[in-house]
Amino acid sequence: MKTVLILTGPQGSGNHMWSKIFALHPEVQGWQALLDQYWQGHDQEPFADYWVRPDTLSQFDWSQSDWYVTSISVPYALNGTLTVPDFAQFVSAVQQQGHAVKIALLGRDRNIVSMQEQRVRGQPTLSQALHSYQQLTPDAYLSYELLHLYGAAYLKNVAQQLDFPIDWNNPAVEKILEVDTNSKYFSAVDHYATDDLARLSSRKWR
Repeated sequence: MKTVLILTGPQGSGNHMWSKIFALHPEVQGWQALLDQYWQGHDQEPFADYWVRPDTLSQFDWSQSDWYVTSISVPYALNGTLTVPDFAQFVSAVQQQGHAVKIALLGRDRNIVSMQEQRVRGQPTLSQALHSYQQLTPDAYLSYELLHLYGAAYLKNVAQQLDFPIDWNNPAVEKILEVDTNSKYFSAVDHYATDDLARLSSRKWR
């Protein structure tokens, strides 16, 4: 049975990064163009038109692979209008073709997501995404922070959770993760109230 993996997260939670990761595997049909370009709009995502018209998935060329990945954020911009994808209709249309569907819900620090949405879209839309995801039953939750912390080891675990091919030891993974874009939202704190207590506690163990 062929499998379609849906990557979805709040706008700014790492859809492009995760799309690149999954596109690395030679058996997976996904957003391969992102491997040659740093960024593309979601209107260039291979399944973009099918999210608008899921009924046309019957015309999709399913002979390309047994493994497919599509990426969609909540909300996504459709002709300039912020739009919540119809997950139920899309999933149903894929299943009508006799294929399995898995869902991976992307996560990132909620403060950073809100700031990112405010900066890019002019308004935070996180609450809209969280409400929409109450209707889904994810097969896995994928963390932006854990990916940058554990790298290939985390990807190997994700592949096992999803039972989905990931080229987790590909050298290109390190390149994709070279820049942690969370860092631009951080500023160092010289001292915090609990620092002295933590140092005192550490000395007790000596």
